[in-house]
Amino acid sequence: MSQTITARIARADQAANPYFYLPFEVPEGTTRIAVSLAYPKAEDCVIDLGAFDPRDSGYPSAEGFRGWSGGARDHFFIATDDATPGYVHGPIPAGRWRVILGLYKIPESGTDISVTIAIDASPRRVEPQPVRTFPVRRQAGWYRGDLHCHTFHSDARGAPDLLHAAAKQAGLDFLAIADHNTITQRRYFHPQSTPELVFVRAMEVTTAQGHANVYGVDDWIDFRMTRASDSHILARLVHAKGGLLSINHDKPPIGWEYELPEADCQEVWQSTWMAWNWIALERWQQRLASGLRLSAIGGSDYHQPARLMPEGPLVLARPTSVLWMPELSEDAVLGAMKAGHGYITESPNGPSLVMTADGQPMGSRLARPQAVRIEVKGAAGDRLVLIDARGEIGSATIDADDWDHEIAAPPAQGFIRAEIVARASRDRLGAEFLALLEGRELPWQLRGVDLADQPIRRAIGNPIYIGP
Repeated sequence: MSQTITARIARADQAANPYFYLPFEVPEGTTRIAVSLAYPKAEDCVIDLGAFDPRDSGYPSAEGFRGWSGGARDHFFIATDDATPGYVHGPIPAGRWRVILGLYKIPESGTDISVTIAIDASPRRVEPQPVRTFPVRRQAGWYRGDLHCHTFHSDARGAPDLLHAAAKQAGLDFLAIADHNTITQRRYFHPQSTPELVFVRAMEVTTAQGHANVYGVDDWIDFRMTRASDSHILARLVHAKGGLLSINHDKPPIGWEYELPEADCQEVWQSTWMAWNWIALERWQQRLASGLRLSAIGGSDYHQPARLMPEGPLVLARPTSVLWMPELSEDAVLGAMKAGHGYITESPNGPSLVMTADGQPMGSRLARPQAVRIEVKGAAGDRLVLIDARGEIGSATIDADDWDHEIAAPPAQGFIRAEIVARASRDRLGAEFLALLEGRELPWQLRGVDLADQPIRRAIGNPIYIGP
């Protein structure tokens, strides 16, 4: 049984609600639904695609989500035993389902859309959802990971097993796969998580007004925000389920335009440093200076291609988040992220940057620190900078590859944090970046970058907060 629904969508529809719904009835006994979308796709006409079942109660809903593919696909199927990547397989309840269209770009003249729905009742098994595993490596230490990447469960072309191979190639200890507005990547990553490589549950809440990552939640989180204040609903939904919320890449071209919610982290460094990350860093600095406690994290936002790529400047774990943990487990990763026990560095082999105050780690709060110790490896000739709420309060040349200095704590306001800024390495890093321009198409976020006057950060540490 099939039916076709047509509609005319105008910019007035987009202004009223960025999500457009097409209801359809599903009879008892249905085991498979297939949907295809047709419209004149163009630079100024881009429509996203997804589905909800009858349990959807409207924003914010805890149930009813059956999948999202954004603009990456124009068709999908959902069955009791399988589904298109990005869509949730399982029981198919009878009743009113809805195709959801995300009105990302609508031309001034409007557009016609056509949705064809095919319903099938052939006998099929009902496959359960994957069961979460709890791997642990019981050893304290510094662990490396990437907290933002994608598979073909959203808009990347590569399968989860290719991303898994890329993480092993990079030598990572943990990885958060934050596919856009969906959690179906867990079909692969739940059973594959091991003490050698722990997979962290994640989802990227993706809208036209900003992106945010949800960590440590197995359930889908409703992304259908339509008002600036809905960011507070998002934070409530995430925290009610024990998860963490991080504001993503708050810089051009997709900054955070909602009200600032009660977030736990901010993605201060996304992709290569030259991709406008100084803007995200400055916004984080301003939030810290206002009195917020907001841990800095980094992620590559790597979209796995259809083949395993060699190591290089624009692949997985550029940058790398490095966390101190009492053990390697998902709970430990989440705890270290929230506490700010770590730093961001340019690559898995990038400079290390460890700061303590009176023996206490980054993320701690001290009333009056007496001594600050900085340990740096792999940045000889570069510059170590100390920063508080007012800006730079001290600097030194890193004159050895293994550099360990303790100083009297400088008078500081609000917090002390450290950065490694390229000096001796600047020409090499700049040349590596410019080499990418020769005959290659760079990712969209790198276009138009001007490096002339921008300091290149090689590592950014979390603050030690000062005050009662």
